[in-house]
Amino acid sequence: MYITRHLTEVIQAGSSFFPAILLTGPRQVGKTTLLRRLAEPERKYVTLDDSNLRLLAKEDPRAFIERYSPPVLIDEIQYVPELLNFIKIVIDEQRFRSPDEAKGMYWLTGSQRFPLMKGVSESLAGRIGIFELSGLSQSELAGEPNVPFIPDKHFSTSAGRFDTAELFRRIWRGCYPEVLNAAPQERDFFYSSYINTYLERDIRNLTKVHDLDKFYKFLCSCAARTGQLLNNSELARDAGIDVKTAESWLSILTSSRIAYLLRPYASSLTTRLVKTPKLYMLDTGLCSYLTRWPTPETLESGAMNGFIFETWCVSEILKSCWNAGTERPALYFYRDKDQREIDLLIESGNEFYPVEFKKSSTPKKDDVRHFGVLERLNLKTGKGALVCTCPEIEPLPGKNVDCIPVSLI
Repeated sequence: MYITRHLTEVIQAGSSFFPAILLTGPRQVGKTTLLRRLAEPERKYVTLDDSNLRLLAKEDPRAFIERYSPPVLIDEIQYVPELLNFIKIVIDEQRFRSPDEAKGMYWLTGSQRFPLMKGVSESLAGRIGIFELSGLSQSELAGEPNVPFIPDKHFSTSAGRFDTAELFRRIWRGCYPEVLNAAPQERDFFYSSYINTYLERDIRNLTKVHDLDKFYKFLCSCAARTGQLLNNSELARDAGIDVKTAESWLSILTSSRIAYLLRPYASSLTTRLVKTPKLYMLDTGLCSYLTRWPTPETLESGAMNGFIFETWCVSEILKSCWNAGTERPALYFYRDKDQREIDLLIESGNEFYPVEFKKSSTPKKDDVRHFGVLERLNLKTGKGALVCTCPEIEPLPGKNVDCIPVSLI
């Protein structure tokens, strides 16, 4: 069964404006399926996963571009980024002859951003729209329209509700299309294969990482610290590497959308970049597999249940932004020297919306006690949200805060 992706309309709009579009995201989230589903009959399809075609593209890129003339969908472009220069030439020639016919000439996919983005920015600046596809969101699964999460938005009353047990089944299962209807053993097989593919094909082939065993330990260490402040020294110690290597490997995980760094809020952009961020794994199923929770029940009752609950919530909110075509959403967290912390700050317009995540069905005023710090920072503050496992949306007495069921984010 095909599940309609929220990026569909965004991609179609981008293709009608740009000569080229690039759809990035982790492996196995459905990039190729989505674009082939949208492709018109005359659009050719070619994948650089094919070793013969990849060799042709590397050794004679001009012949490759001539053979696969537009409109064309080129899959896994990161394997031969040299093609981008030749794509630029074709686009510019078509723009000169007929600007209207230059729209949507090339559709590209890439599973890894780190070998791609430099080439894209140098060769196709102003010619390409870049979009991010992540794992399936809960609103996609429910057949609901996508709306970037803002606490004072109108929440759909028709969205599927689920209890805490079902929530942790979804958290443990993850959001890759292949695992949606998988049995527990099949789910384990998928993640085992996924990790091996990621390590062998992406990490070894596309980076300078040579010790895959240490990289795997590093990956497991990141998973164990999801939802926590980043500590590169601890990550380096766990993997038996130095801090500089840990920093480099973390950039690989974030570039390939396995992990995400949530920056702290500060009035200065420069200050935000130097302060310690929080680390999140972007798929909770992969995170649960790496941290060896054998069932949803053990995960729910385990020591990291609060951190992985928060991770799932942040991931869903990120998807709601990416699926609207927002590549860099204005999301932060707040933490000061007095240990006052707000899990998430959403900047929209000139307002800030504070959000707290609690794995509880009985929210309390004390859960949002730090929201008041925003007024002392002279920030214009919108309605706050306490995302929890309560059954219905309800206002928190005496606060400009709504308690929102986690199933509605």
